[in-house]
Amino acid sequence: MTTAPPVAHLFDALSREVALVCDPSGTILWADGRAESILAAQPGQKLRALAAQGTEEKVDRLLLQARDERVEGWELILCRNGERPTTFAFTAQAEGGQLALVGSLVPEDYGASLGKVSSTLSELAALHRETERQQRELQRRTEELQRVNRELEESNRGVRSLHAALDEKAESLQRAAEVKGRVVANVSHEFRTPLHSILGLSKVLLNPLNGPLSAEQEKQVQFIRTSAEALYELVNDLLDLSKVEAGKAVLRHTHFEAGEFMRALRGMMRPLLPPDSTVELVFPDAPENMEMETDEAKLSQVLRNLVSNAVKFTERGSITVSVAKGPRDTVAFSVKDTGIGIPPEYHERIFEEFIQVETPLHRKVKGTGLGLPLARRLTEMLGGALTVRSVPGDGSTFTVTLPRVHPEVKEMAGLSERAEKLDPAKAPVLVLEDDRQTLFLYEKYLERSGFQVLPVRSVEDARRTVQRVRPAAMVLDVMLEGETSWNFLAEMKTKEETRDIPILVVTITDREQKARALGADEFWLKPVEGTQLLRKLSELAHRGPVERILIIDDDEVHRYLLKQLLKDTPYVLMEASNGLEGIRLAREKAPHLIFLDFLLPEMTAFDVLDDLKADPRTRDIPVILQTAHELKEDERTRLARETSAILAKHTLSREVAIGRIRDALSKAGLGSRLEEREVRRG
Repeated sequence: MTTAPPVAHLFDALSREVALVCDPSGTILWADGRAESILAAQPGQKLRALAAQGTEEKVDRLLLQARDERVEGWELILCRNGERPTTFAFTAQAEGGQLALVGSLVPEDYGASLGKVSSTLSELAALHRETERQQRELQRRTEELQRVNRELEESNRGVRSLHAALDEKAESLQRAAEVKGRVVANVSHEFRTPLHSILGLSKVLLNPLNGPLSAEQEKQVQFIRTSAEALYELVNDLLDLSKVEAGKAVLRHTHFEAGEFMRALRGMMRPLLPPDSTVELVFPDAPENMEMETDEAKLSQVLRNLVSNAVKFTERGSITVSVAKGPRDTVAFSVKDTGIGIPPEYHERIFEEFIQVETPLHRKVKGTGLGLPLARRLTEMLGGALTVRSVPGDGSTFTVTLPRVHPEVKEMAGLSERAEKLDPAKAPVLVLEDDRQTLFLYEKYLERSGFQVLPVRSVEDARRTVQRVRPAAMVLDVMLEGETSWNFLAEMKTKEETRDIPILVVTITDREQKARALGADEFWLKPVEGTQLLRKLSELAHRGPVERILIIDDDEVHRYLLKQLLKDTPYVLMEASNGLEGIRLAREKAPHLIFLDFLLPEMTAFDVLDDLKADPRTRDIPVILQTAHELKEDERTRLARETSAILAKHTLSREVAIGRIRDALSKAGLGSRLEEREVRRG
């Protein structure tokens, strides 16, 4: 008998098969050792009980088929005590009323792969069905889009025809509006002269010193005067309204305190009420320190209009004019009366021109129908809103809500702030213009160009700006509020240091001959197109480059002295009080030249030069070294190689500084406009 080899005990561990014997009903009669260890199969146990949940019927079909024929490769998923499912491929055959089953263990990765393949096939089938559905939907949408496109094409043809008709109608309406505005303005002016005569003569006739009138004559003259005053009011309202509609009403901002404004308004309004009036005009105390910056005259005109309207329609009670702080930095003025009130359907219509409320009570009081429309237009000019709350028989409240500071004032302040900080990459253009909207327009025209607007609104401001910075060009309006700029134009063209600055005169009066005679380089009538202005400035102005100079020095006094030496030169100066800040500015602002002090806090000129030379952005910037320090021979030798010049602080003068700057910029290939100007002077 052959002895078993030493490794024979490994066969069971390496085997991939289990063996079972069952009766036809599936009861286990015998199980080998591996079946017992892997599945815990025991005689008397049903094979069906070993099946994974949901696969029991597959076990029944195997037993049924194996009774009649040999079965191979029948996959079953069996479990040990309901856990750890394992896949087997069974071969089964019946003999002598018993079934022999041998199951080969299917590797887990194979089983997983089969599961994945099955899942993938299912997904592909579902995707295929979804793709077919989407293709059908796309086909349907394509047909729908083609139909819609045909309809749109037909609609577009109709819209184009309609636009052409609308353009023609708009031009016609615009011409009609312009004609109406001119007619209204001209007729209003023409009406004023005879009205002044009528009012003046009626006043003379009513004066007892010029002779007595009979009672009937005095009554008739008084009727004439009253009618003339009503007509004069209508003419003034028409003229103001036509100005607003034409955009010719000028805003004149002033700084005032709301309390003082209300006290002045109270003094103007009290004479509207006769001494025997049963109506009380009330002005509650205004909040203190409520400062405003807007057009005081137009605000006063709005409130006077509202108070006058309230007086007409209030027979008894009171008219209260108050002011309070509104939301989001606004101020709310209210005119509240105890008059006859306004029906709800007229709350918006009363702001239309020549509309009056059609009720018996309102017919008693005649008006122009222009006061409220004018008040709303003026309020909107001031950036605010005019609203009404009213109940018939219970009075009305008109509220004017305005920004405490007019938006134009804020924009003008922003424009001035931007002008204070010169952009080294842009050529400064001084614009002398008293109209804020025109200044904003010029800034908008030039914001993406190589020019920076320096706005000034008076000749004195223009002189101060020219002292601070030399502009590349000037744009002047000669007709300013309260003054002209003719003398300033002549002054700029006669002074040696400013005569070469190009000046463009843009104004509303045709005085080209005078402007040219005083030295203007160009003359235009307003308005000016943006492309036209930019093209002319590009032709006239000496734009650059504008040389930017960076001063790196911890001595504030010396920085100031150097700036004074370079005053009235075309250079834009930047400052840094230490080496690190100077290196940062050099990288960000890309100056054309650097003045560098030898000794700085926590570092020397050598450290700064090393950092500048190591960065491609600053490597080629010429450096002029300035020092009060006695340099050693090796320090001087090295600095001479790495800088354009070495200057002693105590001997520095304007001539030396400008000469060294010019030499350094020339070597760097930039050239200097200062040199060009000095050649022209010579």
